[in-house]
Amino acid sequence: MTRSARRTRRTLQVAGAGAAALLALSACSSSDNSSAKPDSSASTASSKKLSGTVTVFAAASLKESFTTLGKEFEKAHPGTKVTFSFGGSDTLAASITGGAPADVFAAASPKTMGIVTDAKGAVGTPSTFVRNQLEIATLPGNPDKVSSLKDLTKSGLKVVLCDKTVPCGAAAQKALEASKLKLTPVSYEQDVKSALTKVELKEADAAVVYKTDVKAAGDKVEGVEFPESAEAINDYPITLLKDAPNADAAKAFIALVQSAEGQKVLTAAGFLKP
Repeated sequence: MTRSARRTRRTLQVAGAGAAALLALSACSSSDNSSAKPDSSASTASSKKLSGTVTVFAAASLKESFTTLGKEFEKAHPGTKVTFSFGGSDTLAASITGGAPADVFAAASPKTMGIVTDAKGAVGTPSTFVRNQLEIATLPGNPDKVSSLKDLTKSGLKVVLCDKTVPCGAAAQKALEASKLKLTPVSYEQDVKSALTKVELKEADAAVVYKTDVKAAGDKVEGVEFPESAEAINDYPITLLKDAPNADAAKAFIALVQSAEGQKVLTAAGFLKP
């Protein structure tokens, strides 16, 4: 082979190697770009900006903890607002099935949630996010020396119960039946907060409410535990509503309630883990 031919061959080899390097670099660049695009779109999807109002219908016993979670939600999602309607679960369920606009329903019992699910008003299957147990609320210092559920049957003692159609009332009846006790209250209240208020205002000597309500009341009342309450622990289900005006934000609020952060707020309020 002549010197000129060898020089030409080396030139072609170098050119070929350079072309191969360029092709490899181009392929790598193309691969990087293609992987970057999905990551970018995934990031955009996961950080979808929420806005508007989330309307939550929730059992009265959730007032303090849900109000706290609502503020945390608004802080995490600027441009959103969480509004609440607290009350007896049966009343709230009736409002929802009657057409009241709402995004989320959190009930104090599966039975009251059933009012909504039976009417095909829920999306999917409601999930239990907390549980709650009954306690007796007495006047500060417990002047009537109430130490058991049986003590509530004492003559002259003014006792208040939740209405039997409300979860706290149904649970109280279940506990009384387990104890084989009969109790005639001075009044039946439409939600647990109303029952507790009767004691706070000294219009009643005692009320059967939830532990969470006694805790929320602070020194306005005194709590008395009773073993029969273990027979009447209520599961609290939550669901996205079928005609939710703001479904995306509603799903995010439910996710917060079920998250470790949400559970921390709820257990601090006295709720039991599901």
